Amino acid sequence: MNHSIQLREQFLVNRPLADVFNYLSDFSTIAEWDASVFSCQKISDGAIGVGTKFDLILKSAGRHVAMDYTLKTYQKQHLIFEGIAKDFVAIDSIWFKETAQGIEITWQADISFEGILAHLLPIMKPALLKLGKTSMQGLAQALANNNPPPLMQHQIRSQLILPELWQFTKFGYLQAQKNWLPVSNNMQHKHIIITGASSGLGLASAMALAQKGANLTLVVRNQTKGEEVKQKKKKKTGNTKINLEIADMSLMSDVLALSQRLHQQQYPIDVLINNAGALFNPRQQTKEGLEQSFALLLLSPFMFTQQLKPLLAHNSRVINVLSGGMYSQAIDVNDLESQQGTYSGSVAYAKAKRGLMVITEEWAKKWQKEGISVHAMHPGWAETAGVVDSLPKFYKLTKPILRTPKQGADTIVWLASATEASQTTGLFWLDREPRPTHLTVKTQETPLQRTQLWQALLGYEKTFLSKNGH
Repeated sequence: MNHSIQLREQFLVNRPLADVFNYLSDFSTIAEWDASVFSCQKISDGAIGVGTKFDLILKSAGRHVAMDYTLKTYQKQHLIFEGIAKDFVAIDSIWFKETAQGIEITWQADISFEGILAHLLPIMKPALLKLGKTSMQGLAQALANNNPPPLMQHQIRSQLILPELWQFTKFGYLQAQKNWLPVSNNMQHKHIIITGASSGLGLASAMALAQKGANLTLVVRNQTKGEEVKQKKKKKTGNTKINLEIADMSLMSDVLALSQRLHQQQYPIDVLINNAGALFNPRQQTKEGLEQSFALLLLSPFMFTQQLKPLLAHNSRVINVLSGGMYSQAIDVNDLESQQGTYSGSVAYAKAKRGLMVITEEWAKKWQKEGISVHAMHPGWAETAGVVDSLPKFYKLTKPILRTPKQGADTIVWLASATEASQTTGLFWLDREPRPTHLTVKTQETPLQRTQLWQALLGYEKTFLSKNGH
């Protein structure tokens, strides 16, 4: 008795062969388009090639089934993966053929069953054949790469503070994840700059984008730690296109010096991620005389982005990492450095992030005709060193519901790589969905305040340019 089944599907996609091959050779992407897969991740170090291993969790009859997948054949027009589970083995063979109409993809799955599953095969066969067709439809949609930009789905709910806060937790992330669409863009020739890349969200973003093959420039304060992070990423992903830049982003002299070095390299920037951040208590000043939160969280990304504007490529993206704390504060253009009243580190942090949201919207309006998209995002409540060290009471209270850094960084990676993200600009994102920038009218700024903030930051920039001989 034959205890095996063959599933074979064929379809065309209008994509370059390199895009299709790179996407499918990373078997972890199967979780994006195959509804029968709960999760899949690369577990072996190095670049993808023969011998690369993946840990796949299959959804089957209400339970999860573990499979160990190994890449057996890695050729330009042919991939073979072998998956081993307790009671069955799957051989997935994928062929690519260039035609006048596009890339012809043939996917063949040969599955052999043992034990009780072998005897149940006649009953399971119709469902398996249907599943194969459904999976290939999902893959075809992923490779079509024509998803529309997400719409704001929860505007009414977002005006209710407690339901919105629930969305910040890991449970909000897991719920949102159910509706996400695949991202099949080829990132191998994209140059991405990430500030604050040695820990937390920056580290998680860098790891994910390195795995996608992007050319990375990582901006860190500590060279020793930066080198450790760089080598770890190279070992884990096999990506050797990782460069390190050392700068204290709270010092405008460092920001300007770094900007000058990048200009000298004449390397166009496809994605700029302004992520560097920290929360300071009590009030501190930099050695340049600026309040620390204002310097690091608002003036620094403003000046850095302004200075790098000539290097931003057509269809480039700027991503500003914000915080849900901004929902609690309005900008105060008359006290940008928190000199008045009793100082609160969390309030100064939130006000700076609110200011950066305003600047995000201003850049979006100014640069849209140049093909530059500017985004702001909120990572939710993620377990990072900054939260643990700066907000110990909050951390103790919320630890069971905090997101991992990888979950918090997901929207950063999506904004950097998804085609549909380039079709919008000036929005505030959480879990790949645009969200309101205000929950109450008390935090809304006037047009005059927006203009005053812009002019104030330009004034600071002019002062530091002059001080540093520019």
